[in-house]
Amino acid sequence: MKFPYAYSLIPFSAFILLFSSCTQNSDAQANHNIPEQPVQQQPSQPATPALANQDTADAPAPELKPADAATILARKQVPLLCYHQVRDWKPSDSKVAKDYIVPVARFKEQIKMLADSGYHTILPDQLYDYLTTGKPLPEKPVMITFDDTNLDQFTVAAPELEKYGFKGMFFIMTVSLGRPRYMSKDQVKALSDAGHGIGSHTWDHHNVKKYEGKDWEKQLDKPAKQLESITGKPVTYFAYPFGLWNEAALPHLEQRNIKMAFQLAAKQHQEKPLYTVRRIIASGYWSANSLRQSMVNSF
Repeated sequence: MKFPYAYSLIPFSAFILLFSSCTQNSDAQANHNIPEQPVQQQPSQPATPALANQDTADAPAPELKPADAATILARKQVPLLCYHQVRDWKPSDSKVAKDYIVPVARFKEQIKMLADSGYHTILPDQLYDYLTTGKPLPEKPVMITFDDTNLDQFTVAAPELEKYGFKGMFFIMTVSLGRPRYMSKDQVKALSDAGHGIGSHTWDHHNVKKYEGKDWEKQLDKPAKQLESITGKPVTYFAYPFGLWNEAALPHLEQRNIKMAFQLAAKQHQEKPLYTVRRIIASGYWSANSLRQSMVNSF
C-alpha cells in the first residue's frame, strides 16, 4: 500500500533518529554498572493467513483410498433398470420375448413415472464414485441402461429420456453396428455427444462363461477399441450378455481396466462387487406402478 504523505515525514523521522542516538549514548554510560538481564526468547509467530492459504492451495489433494468390498456391499443400492427393445408387440412375439420388448406407450408411461416421482438419472461414473468413495448422489437416483444396440433405443427411447432431462447408459454390441434395425456408428456417436454413456456389450453377444483363448481379445478388446474410436472417449464399463458371468471372467475384466461390469438380478460377488453390479429388466408387461414397486422391492 502506498502512502501519499510518506515524504512529509522524513524530516521528523531524521530528528527522531538523532534524538534516539543521543539518548542511547547517555543511557549506556548511566547503566554501565547495572548487571545485564537475560534476554527472553519471544515465541515464534505463526505464518500469516495469506501464506498459509497459499501453501494449502499449492498442496495436492489427498487421494481417497477406494472402499473395500464389505463397504461397497453395505452401501444402499441404487435402482438400475435394463431395457432391450422399445417397440410395439407383434403377433410373432413370444410370451417370453415380451418381457424384453416394452411397447412404446408403456415405455413413455414408465419414464414419466420416474420423472413425476422425483427420480434423477445417473451414469456409471457417478455410481462408481458413490460406491468406492461415498460421494453423494442426487436425490432418488436411478440408472437407465439399454443393451444390444437396437435402433428403437435411438429413435424412441433417447428422445423420451431427453424430454425429462434424463441420461441413459447404452451397452453396444459392435457386430450389429450399421445393420438393419440396429444403430449406426454415427448414431452411437450422437448419443455420446449428447451426454449419454456408452459401454461395451461384446462383439456378438457370446456368453462370457464360455470364453477361452483369444475370445477375450475378440469380445472385449476389439469392441472397446472400436467404440473408443467412434466416441473419442474411454470405454470402462461392460454389460454381460444374458447377464451371465463366472469367477474366471473377473480377472480378465480387471486386467482390461474395466471399472464396473453389470449383470442382471443375481447375487453380487462378495469380494469383487464392482464386477457384478445388479440390474433388473424393465418388463414389457409392467405398468408404471408395477415398475416402481419392483424398484422398491429389488433395491
